[in-house]
Amino acid sequence: MAVTESGAGEAVPTAGPAPAQIRRVALGSAAGTAVEYYDFTIYGLLSVALAAHFFKSTDPTAALLATFAVFGVAFVLRPLGGLMFGHLGDRLGRQRVLTVTILMMTFSTFVIGVLPTYSSIGVLAPVLLLAARVVQGLSAGGEATGAGVYVAESAPANRRAFFVSGISGGALFGALVASALIVGLRYALPADAMAEWGWRIPFLISLPIGVVGFWIRRRLEESPQFIEMRNEGRLEGAPVVAAVRGFSRPILVAALLTMFPMAGYYLIYIYMPTYMNKVAGFDAMVGFWSSTVTLVVACAATPMFAALSDRIGRKPMFLVSSVATCVLIIPALVVMNSDSVPRAILAHVLIALPHAAAQSVLMVTLTEQFPAVVRYSGLGLGYNLSAAAAGGSAPFVATWLVDRTGSVTSPAWFVIALTVLTLAAAISLRETAGKQLQAA
Repeated sequence: MAVTESGAGEAVPTAGPAPAQIRRVALGSAAGTAVEYYDFTIYGLLSVALAAHFFKSTDPTAALLATFAVFGVAFVLRPLGGLMFGHLGDRLGRQRVLTVTILMMTFSTFVIGVLPTYSSIGVLAPVLLLAARVVQGLSAGGEATGAGVYVAESAPANRRAFFVSGISGGALFGALVASALIVGLRYALPADAMAEWGWRIPFLISLPIGVVGFWIRRRLEESPQFIEMRNEGRLEGAPVVAAVRGFSRPILVAALLTMFPMAGYYLIYIYMPTYMNKVAGFDAMVGFWSSTVTLVVACAATPMFAALSDRIGRKPMFLVSSVATCVLIIPALVVMNSDSVPRAILAHVLIALPHAAAQSVLMVTLTEQFPAVVRYSGLGLGYNLSAAAAGGSAPFVATWLVDRTGSVTSPAWFVIALTVLTLAAAISLRETAGKQLQAA
């Protein structure tokens, strides 16, 4: 038996999913998220190659900034995707929407792999690249939030963070696969071949792995809490409107809590290979190796941090990880610029650990702030507003800061500013670990 919360807030017993079903939902959702984040992050990892092929500029920094600007456009669209898919998820079901988002992401990523370059079609090339990123942004707006809601509504209260951490772990694993693939291609192909056409391979591979992810998600059951709401006729007609009107505080808390994990993800795992190459002066392969090693550590640490939060709570994880980041980020960037590869990789891993702690409990904490009838919509809006403000801008702002200030530690101040916002939200947070999800 599982326990759910009635409209008055009392805990009442109800039949819950079987353990095998919970594991299937958690693994299937994590696999789908891994596919989506593989697709979404290879753009950032291959930003230098994309800058060379899609933007005409005699200034490499200007071309790179243009590439990161297009990278950021997808994040501007994420709130719209969150609203659109949040509405559909709260009206039609979580599982059905998640099968749509994975198809959109897969198709748009594959398209980037076959686009003609600037040398072939001129200015139309970056326009088409932008269009593909728009579709990616809409899809990403509904992906992680929907997967988090879906798993949380199926998981037992005393292990909810552990099961939902598969979403964060899936995102990290998708980035890990992308990073490892690029490392492998750089070893397997001559440098000229990699620069000319080898960069397309990771985008093209998204098609077969996306089909597998779609097949996995199509076979999953719907969230039991959503089924209960639908059967009892308790679905909201306009869930987005209801979320904005009745849950503005949880939406704000969700946005602020997401600031550090979102910016940290794209700076630590996606931008850092570029930073280590263009700023710290290491060979490009060092950056990719460092990112790969760091992602392995973060993937392993994520479920352990989440399991710990099921014991000690969500709030302590946010507080400790935020403070640790503020203390460690500047020394870590100094060490990364010390011309020592082992020390640079160790520093990279060091700043990733507190981020992994916050990331591991982010999605479960956000799902616990909203009742089921508006959970997808409210969570999608708060999370994706932060993604637009802090995620998409992170590589661009970091590159711009280094270029303007000449300081190798300048990106740290961007991270610290956003981490302070997350810390403030965490201080105000009401502990939700072990409690039943709100039904209405």
